[in-house]
Amino acid sequence: MKNSQQGFTYPLTLCILLLFLIFFTMHIEQLLTERKMAVDTTTILKQEYYFLSSVKKVESLYRIQGSMPAKGTFFYVNGTMDYKAESPSGYIQIVDFTLVLYTRKPIAGYGYFDTRSKNLIKWVEAK
Repeated sequence: MKNSQQGFTYPLTLCILLLFLIFFTMHIEQLLTERKMAVDTTTILKQEYYFLSSVKKVESLYRIQGSMPAKGTFFYVNGTMDYKAESPSGYIQIVDFTLVLYTRKPIAGYGYFDTRSKNLIKWVEAK
């Protein structure tokens, strides 16, 4: 009781409480950062998957039909992929892909197709 009357216990308790709050705040901040990174990673992986599957679908349409479809749309669970084929120059044909996810702004990519082998030879994602 003698220490309590002279004011020793209150500052000690306050320091311990502040120390606990600082560590608690750091852990909360780390948790929020990890959650945001997980959401961003999921979105990026969806974008990559949608681009890859769209390129494969266009490639298979090209092989089956014998000519590149002028334009089209693929619908996915979280967005849509629009594509538009330009006229071929030489043996290379460029296809513009535009992905619109429901939660993000549109993302563009360009696929270069070889008209002889009917395969994708180069991929460029526009920034």
